[in-house]
Amino acid sequence: MPKGPKGEKRPADVIGNAVRVMKIATGEEEEDYGEKPKDEAAAAMGKKGGAARASKLTPEERSAIAKKAAAKRWAKKDER
Repeated sequence: MPKGPKGEKRPADVIGNAVRVMKIATGEEEEDYGEKPKDEAAAAMGKKGGAARASKLTPEERSAIAKKAAAKRWAKKDER
């Protein structure tokens, strides 16, 4: 069965999908996005890691990283 942009199940055939869209539009059926809850422990560890890395960098290192990121953002697509 095909998956939608957020991983939800969708009907494989065109008519089945049209019927599902009609039911959602008329309120007969709720649209299920299937969002998965984030692991709070993993999110907390990620926040700690970013802060720890930032505290260990010197101002010169942070500046060099920022300049490199800006250069990548502003580079033309065919030069990447």
